[in-house]
Amino acid sequence: MLPDITTRADVELLVNTFYGKVREDELIGPLFSEVAQVNWDLHLPKMYDFWENILFGTGGYRGRPMPPHFRLTQQHPLRPHHFDRWLVLFYETVDQLFEGEKAAEVKVRALNIASMMEFRVEQLNNMNEAAQ
Repeated sequence: MLPDITTRADVELLVNTFYGKVREDELIGPLFSEVAQVNWDLHLPKMYDFWENILFGTGGYRGRPMPPHFRLTQQHPLRPHHFDRWLVLFYETVDQLFEGEKAAEVKVRALNIASMMEFRVEQLNNMNEAAQ
């Protein structure tokens, strides 16, 4: 039996393992490394705070996730298959490491976040295409 997500250390393990997979992924890895040129030393602690706040309501995350995704889609349009792949890797990571109430919750939260981001980014893509 796998443990549930109960601590910040669990969140850090989830985030580190997940983004390790993202970096190696042929589809979305280049979006992070080549297009966005993510500074992992800055990004990972933000993601720890983000997911810890999502799961435990810590209030530690102080950011706005949409603007960076809008900037990214201006450089390289994000499409539904990018969000689908992100979600597959996220679910795979959760299922590899955890099970239980919080593990199930984080997958539902990830689906909601990915769906909302995909919708908003697609609106921006449509506006950009209509302007051309």
